[in-house]
Amino acid sequence: MTLIHSLILGIVEGLTEFLPISSTAHMDIVRAFLSIPASPFVKSFEIIIQLGAISAVIILYARKVFSSFIYIRNLAIAFIPTGIIGFLLYKVIKSFLLGNILVEAVALLVGGIIIVLFERRNRNSILKAENIEEDNIKNMTPRQLIILGTAQALAVIPGVSRSGAVIISGRALGLNRKLITEFSFLLAVPTMLLATTYDIYKSGLSFSSSEWGSIIVGFLVSFIVAIVVIKWLIEYIKKNSFMIFGWYRIILGIFLLLLLFFNFL
Repeated sequence: MTLIHSLILGIVEGLTEFLPISSTAHMDIVRAFLSIPASPFVKSFEIIIQLGAISAVIILYARKVFSSFIYIRNLAIAFIPTGIIGFLLYKVIKSFLLGNILVEAVALLVGGIIIVLFERRNRNSILKAENIEEDNIKNMTPRQLIILGTAQALAVIPGVSRSGAVIISGRALGLNRKLITEFSFLLAVPTMLLATTYDIYKSGLSFSSSEWGSIIVGFLVSFIVAIVVIKWLIEYIKKNSFMIFGWYRIILGIFLLLLLFFNFL
């Protein structure tokens, strides 16, 4: 992997981490087109640079989160099912799921269909544009938190989209678009922080100096791009549904399946 590859993958990660289109799938797709082998380092790279995008959330939302212990408590409760499932399935995820374009194509297609059907069913609902009070996340019930955390755990399957699973589940629970979108940002922080820490621990920090250079470049680029994307998405969802992301997933999933069928990937 070259530094140019790291730059490209960092941009892809920053653009897709918080959109309901699966950043992992997009990095794997771009990696395949760049002919970068799915080596153990590359799989670790894809996990670690996600923390760069997540760092953008820390910068933008730190004041809100640390304004009350209840914020931290609720995020911890929601993280429990994600943490348990991720820990139990770590070897399966890294050995068989990451880098599997077929799995990602099917997940993109199915997830896109779910988003489109959900948005069509709820197209008559009023899109609230008013600001959400800061204590809304604090008022989430344990039941809602566990459901959202379990939904996020589905993202151990590449292509599912962590943010997409949380957002659609939250909307099904009747939560406001802006609220659940911001919550998906915040829930990503403990998830990716611990996932990255655990992956580095399992890897034994056995990266070369050039590999660390690639990680740093990908991390910083994804961080910068993610800040822009987060601000844009919050404004976008105030007046728009997630339908466009659903159709994008469907088209991309079908395109990938066709490429695989004709052995172009």
